[in-house]
Amino acid sequence: MEHIRNIYCVGRNYRLHAQELGNEVPKSPMIFSKPTHALVKANGQAISLPGDRGEVHYEVEWVLHIARPYKTGINIEEVVDQFALGIDFTLRDVQSELKKKGHPWLLAKGFPNSAIITEFRKFTSIEACQKVDFTLIKNNQEVQRGNIQDMLFDIQTIIQFCSENFGLGAGDMIYTGTPAGVGSMAHNDHLQLKWGEEVLGDCFIHLN
Repeated sequence: MEHIRNIYCVGRNYRLHAQELGNEVPKSPMIFSKPTHALVKANGQAISLPGDRGEVHYEVEWVLHIARPYKTGINIEEVVDQFALGIDFTLRDVQSELKKKGHPWLLAKGFPNSAIITEFRKFTSIEACQKVDFTLIKNNQEVQRGNIQDMLFDIQTIIQFCSENFGLGAGDMIYTGTPAGVGSMAHNDHLQLKWGEEVLGDCFIHLN
């Protein structure tokens, strides 16, 4: 996998997902990050996740790869060179406790292998990507389906927000949020991440 610098993630970027977890719909992008140790490519292998800290939830997401720093007035096509699909794994019980205490989410979001990524595809335009749904298949059943046109905050807004508040440069990645349908994992579950009808990556989950 090529060198990755920062992994930014957008929380609650689909209205129905925010509502299914009983969360308030944000009025500006809600950004958190994951360590690079969280990143693992889904290429058909078994991926180990912690099974002793409560429920592990899957959250499928459309992922951007940044080619160069963003500057006001630059087209998105000049900033983003590739896209992929990913899964933001979440220790939901841990996250719930952290939220009650007003603590950061890192313990629930940043553990090793918590950021699955598929193969990348060349990014051409937002319009082209809006014509294709992305889905997560668990044990041969569709559990999540999304389209980037349903995002609360569009790609332009997300990229500009990340750039202004954290910095954005070549090698950074942005997980752009998950649609409704998140749920828990079980040992030996098989996951497939599909862009339209194409499977971009798959893996088996081992809960340790």
